[in-house]
Amino acid sequence: MQKVIPTFRITDYEKSKSFYIDGLGFSIDWEHRFEPDFPVYMQITRDGLSLQLSEHTGDCKAGGLVNLFVESVDDWYDDFQSRGVSVKERPNESIPGLRGMTVVDPDGNKIRIFTRLSSYRRKEGLNIG
Repeated sequence: MQKVIPTFRITDYEKSKSFYIDGLGFSIDWEHRFEPDFPVYMQITRDGLSLQLSEHTGDCKAGGLVNLFVESVDDWYDDFQSRGVSVKERPNESIPGLRGMTVVDPDGNKIRIFTRLSSYRRKEGLNIG
C-alpha cells in the first residue's frame, strides 16, 4: 500500500493531462479548482500508485523526481512504447538489484520506474526503495 503521495508542479494542464493520462496510462481520481479558470490540483493513479499534480505556483517547483516500484518495468516500457511515449532512459540494470527506466514530463519532472530483481541480495548501503 502506498503511504506517501508525491506532488509534481505542472504548468500546462492540457499538456500534462495528455502526458500522464494518454501517454503513461494513469487515470484521474479527482480534480479541484477553486473557480473554473483557477489552477488545478489533481490526483492520478495507475496500478495502485498515485501522484498529485498542481498548477499552483506555491505548492512546489517543477523539476522534481519520484521513484515508482512496479511488478514489471518492462511491461510499463512496452505500454509506453505502444502509446508513443518518449523514454529518456530505457530499462536497464545500472543500479544494483533494480531494473529501471526514466521518463520526463513536459515540465521536467522525472519519473524513475523500477522493478526489484529477485536474484539480487541486498547489501548494506543500497537502500533505494
